Amino acid sequence: MDKKIAYLFIALGASLWGIIGLFVTYLYGLGFTPVQVVAIRALSATFFLVLYTLMKNRKLLKIKLADSKYFVGTGIISIVFFNWCLFTAIEETSISIAAILLYTAPAFVTVLSRLLFQEKLTARKLFALFTTLTGCALVIGVFPIGGETITLYGFLLGIGSGFFYALYSIFGKFALRKYDSLTVAVYTFVFAAIAVAPFSGLSSFVPLFLHGKVWFYVLGLGFLSTMLAYILYTKGLTYVETSRASIIATVEPVVASLISFLVFNEKLVFWQYIGIVLVITAVVLVQEPAKARKKKKTVSQESSL
Repeated sequence: MDKKIAYLFIALGASLWGIIGLFVTYLYGLGFTPVQVVAIRALSATFFLVLYTLMKNRKLLKIKLADSKYFVGTGIISIVFFNWCLFTAIEETSISIAAILLYTAPAFVTVLSRLLFQEKLTARKLFALFTTLTGCALVIGVFPIGGETITLYGFLLGIGSGFFYALYSIFGKFALRKYDSLTVAVYTFVFAAIAVAPFSGLSSFVPLFLHGKVWFYVLGLGFLSTMLAYILYTKGLTYVETSRASIIATVEPVVASLISFLVFNEKLVFWQYIGIVLVITAVVLVQEPAKARKKKKTVSQESSL
């Protein structure tokens, strides 16, 4: 796959994550709790992913029991704990503080990728990372307004959400060495569903599932913002360094801000528009120039002779 297509897949996947607020907000309005929404997301995504895999290639559902550790990582340690930390951080602090702390994830990925995969910390990558974090802060509205104070517990929860969010890229990279991207996506949510569903209390909300609009939101949450998003992101991750993929994925808060403006009439201020420009700029910066890629490829070929 061409690198540009891989970058596009990652950006599209992140954009679909960005619209998740639409479906989550409406489900909250119907009375579902955050843990129940996480369970709905995991269960519905599992259904769609397994169905899709059966139609495409059922052999992709075969994994070795010993490799379950990868999906405990992507599904439970990453997806479940990331959501728990994020939702609790929102309750302890605020949506804006929790969101900007979540996007410390690229920093964690960059450091962990250096330690685990020996990926280079280039000046270009570090500058793109700095630009992304600055842009996210502006989009969320934390900077330059500032003035908000949070507890140590709230801060640790927010940092925790960023750390667990970052681990999907790390565990996913290990899993992709042995399995197809679709297999990774399927078992990520199978393990997440197994972990969270029994403790969600969803059974007490069965009557709500008799309403058609609930299934519309479930379809949007489970199919568009989860199944399709993770397939695109994981597929792109196969061909892109984890640190770069994580930085590109930060187009998510930009899309989320635009959705909140267009659908919920939440107006953006000047600094938020600047933030959107900075995040998009970072996405462009993180892509390696064509000349550099060509030179690197030539050097690699010469060294193999």
